Amino acid sequence: MREFFQEYGTMLLQGAGETLYMTAGALFFSYLLGLPLGVLMALTAPGGLRPNRALNGLLEWLTGLTRSIPFVILMIAVIPLTRLIAGTSIGPTAAIVPLVIGAAPFAGRMVESALKEADPAAVESVQAMGATNWQIVRKALLPEAAPALLRGCSITAVTLTGYSAMAGIVGGRGLGDIAIRYGYHRYEYGVMLATILLLACIVQAIQWTFDLLVRRIDKRNP
Repeated sequence: MREFFQEYGTMLLQGAGETLYMTAGALFFSYLLGLPLGVLMALTAPGGLRPNRALNGLLEWLTGLTRSIPFVILMIAVIPLTRLIAGTSIGPTAAIVPLVIGAAPFAGRMVESALKEADPAAVESVQAMGATNWQIVRKALLPEAAPALLRGCSITAVTLTGYSAMAGIVGGRGLGDIAIRYGYHRYEYGVMLATILLLACIVQAIQWTFDLLVRRIDKRNP
């Protein structure tokens, strides 16, 4: 065991750090795009504050189309765009580009679902005071939906962790790259097992962190 960690420990820790970097960076940018997308879908949906069948149908189609593309194919398809944005198609920073493209529509769906869980009474009380749609979103919908939004962030972060492992196929590095290069190509099953355990620990840490945040802000908790 000591020899194993002496030989692979530094590499595995670096891979775990790169995986966390890709996950955190992609989560941030996915919600930077997905939050307004989800709000817009919720507002324009039938029964929303500003129903718009044409716009809502277009947004539904675009998010459904993007989510229907397998992530491995998406990574390869957007390599030219990745080079344009990141200056390279290799490395953790470059991998964030396809991760965001793949996860932003998913984050938008999470936001839309969270907003639909908001307490209608809170929305109606703000409406009764003559608030604009933006004020209703900012003062009623988003605060009321905060626990559901955090749960959606947790699901998205776990999904991105899995996606980041796939990014190793196209040179994204991280634990996925280590698993492919050593566990698969070199038949070093100890390295493969170590990457699996590290990924499991990362996922559990993500879930624990977001569960703690949800418990702290959820007004329904005693």
